[in-house]
Amino acid sequence: MMKALKTLHEYDLSLFNRLHPVRLNGDFIRFNRYISSSGDGHLYLLLLAWTGWQEGYQNPFFIAILTGFAIERPAYYILKNSFKRNRPESVLAGFCSIIRPGDRFSFPSGHTSAAFMIAMLCGYFYPALFFWLLGWALLVGVSRVVLGVHFPTDTLVGMGLGVGAALISMEIVLS
Repeated sequence: MMKALKTLHEYDLSLFNRLHPVRLNGDFIRFNRYISSSGDGHLYLLLLAWTGWQEGYQNPFFIAILTGFAIERPAYYILKNSFKRNRPESVLAGFCSIIRPGDRFSFPSGHTSAAFMIAMLCGYFYPALFFWLLGWALLVGVSRVVLGVHFPTDTLVGMGLGVGAALISMEIVLS
């Protein structure tokens, strides 16, 4: 198991190092900062407040979001504090991330996890928005790598965690 994790980490470092020598212009960085900040959590609170106000607090969509976060957030914290994988800036000599992360560890990406959970839940209840929200969630994950606070596999596992939390939430709420 340790050998597999070491190999995965080496692959991750290689991929990360290939992505980051690319010159990042100011507009690209600003775009990625904006996308990343859209996953900070403020919009999720607004979505919950709007949904509860417009559709009622007993609405399945509202309950699915709360249930999803009740699953996703604890799982995210347990994984992050169990693996304790350092962020790229701590691992790569001479590398500086573009933004300062909110915590020390990188695995999994909480921004990506929450974004995919919200995209899946919103897409289920509002199918016309699904592909737009999926694109946004993908951009959130990519932005975290571009900004230098996550390795690619951090965002891949975050994606899986978010999708899994959404599916479990829907199973609980809609059954």
